[in-house]
Amino acid sequence: MSKHKIIIGITGASGAIYGKMLLERLQGLQDQIETCGVIFSENARAVWKFELGEEPERIEDPRRMGAGKFTFYKPDNFFAPVASGSAGYDVMIICPCTMGTLGRIASGVSSDLLTRAADVMLKERRKLILVSREAPLSLIHLNNMKLLTEAGAVICPASPSFYSHPATIEALVLTVVDRVLNLAGFDVDSYAWGSSL
Repeated sequence: MSKHKIIIGITGASGAIYGKMLLERLQGLQDQIETCGVIFSENARAVWKFELGEEPERIEDPRRMGAGKFTFYKPDNFFAPVASGSAGYDVMIICPCTMGTLGRIASGVSSDLLTRAADVMLKERRKLILVSREAPLSLIHLNNMKLLTEAGAVICPASPSFYSHPATIEALVLTVVDRVLNLAGFDVDSYAWGSSL
């Protein structure tokens, strides 16, 4: 099995738990990862602290992430490898994704490293998955999603499933996280419709 070169973007949408559990799930999938670049927007840090009650720097601790496969980049660092198609990253997940971030990507506005990396994924025809977190949606949001879908991105709203009978918030969140990781090409041991509970 080939290993993934993956980029994770975390924005300031409500739902920081999705980003946290995505990173934690990836820790357990390190045998499928060659390298993982992680970009927090500035607002993501504030929302992470507000919603989760912890500093996002805690998850950036190399002792916690392990194996040296995870590199955290500041959003103003355009010298990071994820800013160039020549680095050969094969998939990017933005989770959660604000409508502002989604709109900037749809418009081709690369105002920070996160939007630049997404722009690279689209121009290189590589997989870009946006885990949008907003409701209700305006026509502007829907048109931006349509434009991105036509450009090759996958819009995967943070819409949990209930058929696995999740008993905790974490289990509910994992129904989205595991779906996203499956879309990204990871082999994830998760509940599938029709399988036994």
